[in-house]
Order: sequence, then C-alpha cells, then structure tokens
Amino acid sequence: MRTSFKALAAVAAAAALALTGCSSGGSGGGDDTFKVIAFTSGNQTPVGAWWVKAVHDKADELGWDLTVIQGDFDFQKMNPAVESAIGQGADAIFDGYTDVASIGSIVTAAKDANIPIFAIDSATEENDAFAINVTADQQGIVDQTVGALDEALGGLEGKNIMVIGHDPHPGIRLRASLAEKALTAAGANIAGGDIQKVASPATGRTEALSLVADYLSANPGGLDGVWVGWDDAALGAAQAVSEAGSKAKVTGVDATSEAIAAIKAGGPFLATIEQPWPSILDTVVGDIEAYRKDGTLPSSRFDGVATTLVTVDNADSITPSDKLG
Repeated sequence: MRTSFKALAAVAAAAALALTGCSSGGSGGGDDTFKVIAFTSGNQTPVGAWWVKAVHDKADELGWDLTVIQGDFDFQKMNPAVESAIGQGADAIFDGYTDVASIGSIVTAAKDANIPIFAIDSATEENDAFAINVTADQQGIVDQTVGALDEALGGLEGKNIMVIGHDPHPGIRLRASLAEKALTAAGANIAGGDIQKVASPATGRTEALSLVADYLSANPGGLDGVWVGWDDAALGAAQAVSEAGSKAKVTGVDATSEAIAAIKAGGPFLATIEQPWPSILDTVVGDIEAYRKDGTLPSSRFDGVATTLVTVDNADSITPSDKLG
C-alpha cells in the first residue's frame, strides 16, 4: 500500500486532486488499498497542525492510502477540494477540528457516495453527519473550571465573574453558555451583565485584555474572577488583572505552554483544561480500522470524553497542547 500526503491550501483544488490517485466509488475502486480522505480547517492552530502530522503517521503505520486536505479556515477552497476527492473515491473520511455547520456540502457528498465520516471535535452534540464524533465533554470542562473558581474564591455567592467567549467556535460557544448558567446558579454576578464576546481568535488575547482592563478601570476592585473559553484569551485577561493590581482569578481551556507556565508562576491564572487529544485520536482511528476490517460502525455517533483540570499541583505532569508533536 502507499501513503500520499497533500497540502492543498496553496494550489488549485482541481489540479491538486488530480494527483491523488483516488478511484471512483465509496469502495475506493475495488483494489486492496484502504483509501482515506483526511481534512481539517484548523491546521494553522497548534492542535490542528499536530493532528495533520499524527494522521499522516497513523496512515504510514496502518497502510492507508491517504489524501490530506488542509483548509486554513478557508471553506470556499477546502469544501470543493474535499468534495472533488470524494468524487474520485474513498473508503472513509476523517474530519479533524472542523465545525459541522461549515461543511454541509461535504456531508452531503459523503452521504451520496455512501462514505462514512469519522470526526474529532467537529460538533458538540450527536448528529447524523458523522459515524462518530469524539470530543471533550463541555459540561465537564465547565464543572471543573467553575469548581476551581468556587474553591479559590471561597464560594461564588455574590462574586463578580466575567465570562469571555467566542461564538463562531461551537465548543467555546457551548461551554461559555454553560459557564454562565453554572455561575448564575451558584449565585455569582456576571460582570458586564452577559457573556463578553471576542470577535476573532487572532486578536483574542488583546481583546480579552481590553475587556478586563476596561471593566476594572470602571469598577476598581469589582472583579473576583474571569472565566475564559480558551487559553490565549485567558492570558490576556490574566495580564489585565495583573496590571490593574486586582486579586481576581482567571481560568482557561487548552493547556497551552504559556498557560501552564502562568499557572506555575502563581499569578492570577488559576487553572486550565487538558483535553486528551492523543487518546481521542487513537479512539477514532480504532473506529476507522474496525470499519475497514468488517464494515462495523460505532454504536453511538457522539462521545464526549473526560478532561483534566490543570492547576499548580499537577502542571508539571501535563504535556502542553502545543507540544504534542
């Protein structure tokens, strides 16, 4: 068997896909190769880049005939490229970190060709787009981070907590909403009256810094905590807290190197969340291999797996998400 690795972001989709060698039909053309189309829109993020490399390594190990399509968050290029690859034939499709709401045409093409899509972190609930989607348990993330704030602040009743989210990302959108509900149920006041929303991940750190700095400027000493949906923005929030001399505590999600270092430094950054991407990858690859063996599909279409709260007590034992490989 052979493995081919293609990064199609910088070339014309049709020309690039003409080189993949995929055959027509969901069976991959009837030869003895197992043909997999892997695609992601998030390859420019550390975890997305790790996934691309990890899938390539798995394909080498298992003998998949692999076509990889990297979207660079450009769905107008990525979706037609994946659809063209589907038209040339494959046995399975592997989606990494691409929101199901953005790939409707891919899902339709895969269903029409009777090719199952196996996914990582591509939806926040069960749906019929995927044979399986495995991601982190968003409610579990909220329980752990809100719990950390509760413990650090001696309870949440009457505390002023800012919640910072980013709606275009389905995981962040869901966990920010769940965090707001959990904090309100515990008696906390939501600083600013509602979830504060960052417009762009690229400017998340500076936007979060401004949100927190502006609030503290208008309300000196009036902030007890900041719950943030991802680490980069949480680092901006923590910076604003430090610069204002506030005693507020900050939580994030992702377990990046910078976040873990900030937690170990003992400043306002209280905790983050490790999502077990390597074991999630192994689970989905195992599902793909089971399908390859005898056509077996997972019994459930969705699996939200447990996460790890990262604090100063266990930070040294955590592999940062941007150092996975």
